[in-house]
Amino acid sequence: MDEPPINKPDHRGLTHVWGAFQYSMQGLRAAYRHEEAFRLELLACLLMIPLGLWLGRSALEYALLLSSLLLVLIVELINSAIEAIVDRVSIEQHPLSGRAKDIGSAAVFLSLFYVAVVWGAVLLGRLTG
Repeated sequence: MDEPPINKPDHRGLTHVWGAFQYSMQGLRAAYRHEEAFRLELLACLLMIPLGLWLGRSALEYALLLSSLLLVLIVELINSAIEAIVDRVSIEQHPLSGRAKDIGSAAVFLSLFYVAVVWGAVLLGRLTG
C-alpha cells in the first residue's frame, strides 16, 4: 500500500468519517468565531428559513428557497478559507493575493444575487399565481 500523504491522517472507514465530521465542526466554529460576514449571513439565514417555509408551496420551492440560503453559507466558508490561506502565505500587498480575495468576494456576491433571484421568482409566482 502507498504511504499516506504528508499532513493527512491514515484513517479509513468510519474512523475517517468521524474525523472528517470533527474537522468540519472545528471549521464551522472557527468561521463563527472569526468571520463577521459568516455570522451575519447565518443570522439572515436563520431569520429567512421560517419565511421560506411560509413562502414555498411545494417541495421544489422549499428546496430552492432553503438551498439558496445554504449556498451562501457554503460560498462564504470557501471565501473565508481562501482569505485565511492568502493571509497565512503573506500579509504583504500583492496583486495575486488581492485577486484571489476579490474573486472569493465575487463568489459570495453571486450567491447572494442567486438568493434574490430564487426568492424573487417564488415571491412573484405567489403574487401572480
